[in-house]
Amino acid sequence: MKLTDILIPLIISAVLLTGLIKKVDVWSEFVEGAKENFKTGIGIIPTLIAIITAVGMFKASGGMDFLTSAVAPVTSLFGFPAECAPLAIIKPISGSAALAVLESILRANGADSFAGRVASVMMGSSETTFYVLAVYFGATKIKNTRHALFCALLGDLTGMIMSAIIVSLLF
Repeated sequence: MKLTDILIPLIISAVLLTGLIKKVDVWSEFVEGAKENFKTGIGIIPTLIAIITAVGMFKASGGMDFLTSAVAPVTSLFGFPAECAPLAIIKPISGSAALAVLESILRANGADSFAGRVASVMMGSSETTFYVLAVYFGATKIKNTRHALFCALLGDLTGMIMSAIIVSLLF
């Protein structure tokens, strides 16, 4: 038996034991926390619907294709595969849309191709920035996201560029 097989039961046991020692009603606290999280979930639903709608409209309008063809000449200068440009554009907006784009890249180019490897590394080294900012800042009622947005997008750009560099160095 591995430690990972018993890690979750150990954590749960530690929480229950700590509650017993400190004389805390663990069940009541759990239920209260679940209520608060439910309220938070209900509060961010409008933001999630807006993001999903905007992504669908962007793709359906041809904006994705236009933007991809516009940035492809620039990205190719850095050794970034043109096939990965749609993924680089959609990943900061939507994780599920990015997963669909990754699947199409892998199907068209193969998992062991340069584009397939770069796309795979990029999926793991970038974030759904707009989704995260909308959900977390929306849940905490923070309105000024200027520096967070810039830093997060810079991190995404770095992850995208470095994915091409690392894959070209390792393979």
